[in-house]
Amino acid sequence: MTATAAGPDGPLSALLSDLEWRGLLAATSAGLPARLATGAPIAGYNGFDPTADSLHVGHLVPIFGLVRLQRHGVRPVALVGGATGMVGDPSGRSAERTLLDRDVVDANAAAIRRQLERFLDFEPGPASAEMANNLDWLGSAGLLDFLRDIGKHFTIPYMLAKDSVQLRLTGGLSFTEFSYMLLQSADFLHLYREHGVELQAGGADQWGNITAGIELIRRVEGRGEGHEPAHGLAYPLLLTPSGAKFGKSEGGESVWLDPARTSPYRFYQYWIEVDDRDVPVYLRWFTLMGREEIEALEAERDAHPEARAAQRALARDITERLHGREAAEEVARVSAILFGGDPLHAEASTLAALAREIPTAPWPESAPRTVTDVAIAAGVAASRSEARRLVEQRGLTLNGRPATDATADVETGTLLAGRFLLLRRGKRDYRMLVRGEPAP
Repeated sequence: MTATAAGPDGPLSALLSDLEWRGLLAATSAGLPARLATGAPIAGYNGFDPTADSLHVGHLVPIFGLVRLQRHGVRPVALVGGATGMVGDPSGRSAERTLLDRDVVDANAAAIRRQLERFLDFEPGPASAEMANNLDWLGSAGLLDFLRDIGKHFTIPYMLAKDSVQLRLTGGLSFTEFSYMLLQSADFLHLYREHGVELQAGGADQWGNITAGIELIRRVEGRGEGHEPAHGLAYPLLLTPSGAKFGKSEGGESVWLDPARTSPYRFYQYWIEVDDRDVPVYLRWFTLMGREEIEALEAERDAHPEARAAQRALARDITERLHGREAAEEVARVSAILFGGDPLHAEASTLAALAREIPTAPWPESAPRTVTDVAIAAGVAASRSEARRLVEQRGLTLNGRPATDATADVETGTLLAGRFLLLRRGKRDYRMLVRGEPAP
């Protein structure tokens, strides 16, 4: 009797309907639904270019694609493009990538592995995640052998017809990038032969490369139309309401998964600040929440949008998955202070975390220290007259309490946890004075 693959979210046969409900289904190859309906175990892969030593939130689409596959019993393979990352993929790009050397690619690949371990289960089992690097087989491929074994199966008209090529022809496309389709197809063939991978997944902009790999395997296997040995699955491209590519902060910078590049607080805050229109999509794509829980959060958003309960649930869930529960709890407390919470009872660790996220300055040790003095020291006012005006207009708070007298002394005993004075100008301009060594 043939084994039936299944995971915590149900059997293989339920995979496509789950992806469709979550809005994660853009296209499938013709034979995939029937293949999944058999229930026989299957492996699927998604590629990641090691162009940096960290993935960013834009990569969460393919990451959670693999998570969904694994939770339905598919054995996920994360392919790091150590070789193709040294060439560059023209898909979705208007200019050629900067090529990377071997040492950089290896270091980036190792860092990506550590991040993927936060999402995928690599423990031994029938659906255990696996990592592969195409530099292991493409790096030693000879040119003549590659042209004979791979290139002969593709015609120039077939390659020119792909959207990823068409979009770059007028602006210039190097032969290096033109060959990327062959390299990705060779990856699929290798994984099919050596790792038992029958399914390739990727973004909608990768569909041309995915179908090229399916075609290569069909030709090599000698299968006719309608008898596909390999299959493809594409996820939609995710854009913000403004039409920008998903994964950028308000300033246009990438939001990274590495805490050294994007702090846990700023990662958390990225999700807190998402548009109300995006919350239902992100809850479906980037959490493991079920339908009832997500729909309840949507109803709460509709009834009380100002509470941002759905955004907070999203931010907490995904921050905890990436950075751990302790970090998620800490940044939630920091966020609560910055968005109307009372700092008077905050723990020293929370205040230290807050000091790492907002502008800080040393506490002025010499007395007397008036409200005006600390406002200038913290940088919320440029002059004594400006500080006085802020106080008169009720535009300055100290530790969450409105300042009412610009000449009042600010004693050391006012400091939170004996070290911190939190100042706010207006609604969102926070500064902090810190006594002693800066917060670690």
